[in-house]
Amino acid sequence: MNRRDFLKAELELAASLGSGLLTASPAQAQTASKPHRTDIKTLLIASHPYPERSVMIKGLQHAAESIDGVTVRNLETIYGFDTRAIKDDEERELTRSHDRIVFLFPTHWFNITPMMRAYLNDVWGSVGPGLWQGKEMLVVTTAGGGASTYGSSGRIGIDLADVFWPMKASALHCGMTHLPPLAFQAVTPSELPQYQQQLIERLQS
Repeated sequence: MNRRDFLKAELELAASLGSGLLTASPAQAQTASKPHRTDIKTLLIASHPYPERSVMIKGLQHAAESIDGVTVRNLETIYGFDTRAIKDDEERELTRSHDRIVFLFPTHWFNITPMMRAYLNDVWGSVGPGLWQGKEMLVVTTAGGGASTYGSSGRIGIDLADVFWPMKASALHCGMTHLPPLAFQAVTPSELPQYQQQLIERLQS
């Protein structure tokens, strides 16, 4: 699937999400808004540089929001695209009060998103080593590219999960346990429910 086909499929899925085909009714949502639970107090930081196109990340965020014990913060929803608007003290206090930090984002030119980079610079960058001693970090990312891009035989020669070694370095620098990333490549809208289930299972473990 090329990028044009992928974006077209994302827009089609967004339309189906908007029409309620893949979401619960208000009555169902009210009675089962948190059907899952985790005993690990988890903070999930979500970001997408093009929120109007977001289907995979939005769907995965929706899955995370179904888990009691998970606090979800979407950077673009809260701060827009203003990298200087991030309230570092508030975000740092939220991080202190959680045991596991999850970063959810689409792979953006083999990197995290601009707002997520600004978040790390502001919230993490002003404090020295061991900032989050004893906490866990989990990276969750999606990519349209498949085996032709990632893996030993792909163009870049490494797995998608290994693209984000700088995140692992950040975790270790801060005294965290770096958990194996959850990386979805060659993503297709039809498999979103499967991706959501995998995320729910990881957050519950």
